[in-house]
Amino acid sequence: MVDETAAETEQAPGPAGAPEEAPLRLEEFLPYRLNVLASLVSQALSRIYVERYGLGVPEWRVLVTLGQFGVMTGKAVGAHSHMHKTKVSRAVAELEKRKLVTRRANRADLRESFLSLTAAGRTIYEELAPGALDFARRLAEVVDPADRVAFERAVQRLTERSRALAEEVARMKSEAS
Repeated sequence: MVDETAAETEQAPGPAGAPEEAPLRLEEFLPYRLNVLASLVSQALSRIYVERYGLGVPEWRVLVTLGQFGVMTGKAVGAHSHMHKTKVSRAVAELEKRKLVTRRANRADLRESFLSLTAAGRTIYEELAPGALDFARRLAEVVDPADRVAFERAVQRLTERSRALAEEVARMKSEAS
């Protein structure tokens, strides 16, 4: 015979069955929520430049960074765009293959090169910039104008704190080794 009382009190798996006392709820966890937001924004924005220009996210970031700064090393592009050196290298190789980026040896340090956009790369940058800016404007317009300064300040502070926490974790990890 089945114990009906026990069967009635069992919770169904999934979100509806989450215990009220769960110490960590993913949907309320700020790092997760920020990650979801970044992922959704990136997916939506990437549709614009993938369909029109055939650029992936890493290629787009390299192209826009070089469009903004002109000449940079791959290391500097990675630092500015928060991309791992392997992703930068692959993106640069793809952009070079498509003749959108050119590489010039650094005579002072032959281990690195100076990267810059070709005329075709610069044309794409200038064409995609207005669409990207319009996307950003449309995204931000959901924030009430009276809240925008506070929102920008919050994003800046979260970025600074995240950087500090990452450095702290890295320091603790190196001290432990």
